[in-house]
Order: sequence, then C-alpha cells, then structure tokens
Amino acid sequence: MASSSSSWELPLVAVCQVTSTPDKQQNFKTCAELVREAARLGACLAFLPEAFDFIARDPAETLRLSEPLGGNLLEDYIQLARECGLWLSLGGFHERGQDWEQTQKIYNCHVLLNSKGSVVATYRKTHLCDVELPGQGPMRESNSTIAGPSLESPVSTPAGKIGLAICYDMRFPELSLALAQAGAEILTYPSAFGSVTGPAHWEVLLRARAIETQCYVVAAAQCGSHHEKRASYGHSMVVDPWGTVVARCSDGPGLCLAQINLNYLRQVRQHMPVFQHRRPDLYGNLGHPLS
Repeated sequence: MASSSSSWELPLVAVCQVTSTPDKQQNFKTCAELVREAARLGACLAFLPEAFDFIARDPAETLRLSEPLGGNLLEDYIQLARECGLWLSLGGFHERGQDWEQTQKIYNCHVLLNSKGSVVATYRKTHLCDVELPGQGPMRESNSTIAGPSLESPVSTPAGKIGLAICYDMRFPELSLALAQAGAEILTYPSAFGSVTGPAHWEVLLRARAIETQCYVVAAAQCGSHHEKRASYGHSMVVDPWGTVVARCSDGPGLCLAQINLNYLRQVRQHMPVFQHRRPDLYGNLGHPLS
C-alpha cells in the first residue's frame, strides 16, 4: 500500500515504566509483558528502567538478590529478546562482577541485548548517587555498589547509535558530550528518580542533554511505591534533538512509543552545527574519554 507519508518506515522504540519490588519473579513477569506488548506494536527496541530486576529494602537485601551476568535472570531476558525479536536496553542490573568474592559489592550495569539475545554492550554506572536531600531519604549507592571504570562506545542498533548511561549520570553533561562526539544519536538514561528531585530536575535535565548534544534522549523510569521505604517519580519520556518531548508515559506502569527520525536529527545538526563551533582551546577537550 502506497503511503503519502514515510513515517511508517521510521524505527519505533518503546519506553517501559514499571514499579520494581524486591520480588524478582514478579518484576520479570511485569517487564516481559511490556516487552511483548512493545513487540506487538512494532517496536524494534524496548527500554527498561534502572533496577528493572528489583528494588530492595536495604543494601544487604540488594547484595543478596544480585546475580552475575551469566545468571538465571539475564538468561530469561536473553530468551525474551529472541522470542520477541527485538533489542532490549536493560537499564540497570544489579551485577555481581568478577571481583564479587573480594569486594562483596556489585555494579549497576546497563546491558544491551540484540534481537538474537546476544549481549552487545555493558556499561557500568560511573557516577554513583551519594546524596542527602531534605524531604527524601539519604541515598548511598556506594554502600553496595562500585563505580564503573569507563564509558562505553556508542552501539549501532536498528534505531540509531545508542550511548549508554544510567540515572545520576544525566547530571554530568561531559558524559553526554563524550558520547555524542563518539557518534551517539540516542542517549539513554534509565532511571529511578526520587520524589524531590523528580519534579525539580527530571524533565529539564533530559531536555538539556538532548539540546546540547542534538541527540534523541530516551529515559525509562521507575514509578510509584516499591516498598515502604522507597518511591519513584516516573514520567518516562523521549526527547527529540530539538528538545521537544515527543512521547511520555502516563502515571503508573505501562509504555510509550516514539519514532526515531535520524534525518531530522541530521537537519538539526546541519542548521545549528554546535559541534563545529566548540572551543576546546578555551575549556579543554571536554568529552573525549572514549578510546
């Protein structure tokens, strides 16, 4: 069927919003339903939030529930990606690394799976959220988690080249600039934002990152009450390279869809060539720590 619009050819991505609890099996069931729905709706890639695997009540429970990348949970997601034939951004997995025996600490690991279920990239969160805000319980991510050693080069996917980050990373524009300079067209910030920082900073930071890098920004978020000690802000969204919010989730678990138009991205970059106008002679070559 001929169509006057070529929009149907544009890759479609799905952004999933969930309320993780300490119940790993139930969390998988919820995420799997959303991923299957994304596949039915024609998405080529589905994004899950940080801590899609679980949100525990305390650091001891976090460590107890964590698994290595070779464990059962990731195997379930590998099978799911194969079954649905889509790529999966697993936004923040509590990973027992190879140093688990010595450190008894984990990594917050963003895993990217392709549609055959292969792990194509892993990024371990480099900025840990150790903050104390009035009105929100203190966050001490470093109690259980080790900061990752490096950024990950952007990865080619059916939707475009994706630069991987996680939640608190969005407060560090150097990271997004580094990924953009390394070729990223989509930046992704899977998150579990709190109830104080969410209304104040969530949307404005995501839109700023999109505008300054001229990238799409995809932010899958946790929402609602996880257990008696923790709640998340939600408001998952996709922002285009002009800074417009082109999709957002409603309140509560669910998903939203967005088309990724790389021709539009190239137009924005052509009309306003900020990366050609940068002055590293003045402020250092901010944003080149990628090999």
